[in-house]
Amino acid sequence: MPLPLGFTGARLDRADQLRSDSARFGAARADPRARCLLLDGIDCVPGEGGGLCWEPLDPADDRALMLLGLDDAGIPHFVREAAPGARIDARSRTVMRLLPLLSAEEVALYGGARSLVDWHARHRFCAVCGTPTEVFRAGWGRRCGSCNAEHFPRVDPVVIMLAECDGRVLIGRQGGFPPGFFSALAGFVEPGESLEEAVARELFEEAGIRVSDVTYVASQPWPFPSSLMIGCRAVATDPALTLDTTEIEAAMWVDKAEVRAALAGDMGAPFLAPPPLAIARYLLEDWAG
Repeated sequence: MPLPLGFTGARLDRADQLRSDSARFGAARADPRARCLLLDGIDCVPGEGGGLCWEPLDPADDRALMLLGLDDAGIPHFVREAAPGARIDARSRTVMRLLPLLSAEEVALYGGARSLVDWHARHRFCAVCGTPTEVFRAGWGRRCGSCNAEHFPRVDPVVIMLAECDGRVLIGRQGGFPPGFFSALAGFVEPGESLEEAVARELFEEAGIRVSDVTYVASQPWPFPSSLMIGCRAVATDPALTLDTTEIEAAMWVDKAEVRAALAGDMGAPFLAPPPLAIARYLLEDWAG
């Protein structure tokens, strides 16, 4: 199986022990070796060599610092909250053209930083009383000064799955996809359901198929804006499709030869495969392999 998955593999020690220790966090901030990740809003900025761009901490910048972690040499790495008025478009895909310039480890590190900065930009007010909140716990939380409620970054669980029937798997496309592009079906996990139940519900709602034998394959953080993609397989009892056209524009069953052709970029393949960073491609590679 191809490893690592996109946006996984960051090697920084998250240094949780520093988050609740103001003295140690202060010492990390004062470390002359400390580096801060440069972002344009929440998009990465390429460095001169094509990797991420890191800068020394600027004492004149009063934006809140968020500790990403410590590297193998103990050097603290930070990211700052977005500047006032910065454009925060969590679903923008313009960053995709910059990601190939990064190593797999840098992609993972950037993905976590992006989601963290985006979360802070969208949670400036207390969800309990509406009062403005302040950053605490080294950037891994916000606290309300009025009602003392504490809020912490969250991820949204999303199941993404391949249904299999008679040696073929189901793929689909939404109306906004590029021409010819197909991917695995996916949907958010709802309150009160297990992952297995979410897989079965989404496949029935979007494609009208009933499935059993749901199995877990792999997971992937997806920072657009802050999802955890949970890859699964399931077995369909009947290949007949009834599409929810408000969600799925088209869907089709494909066999291993067709999937392999798409993954190889063959001109005669019946569809365009997902990009290498996406867990949908990982699922297809794993199944076809």
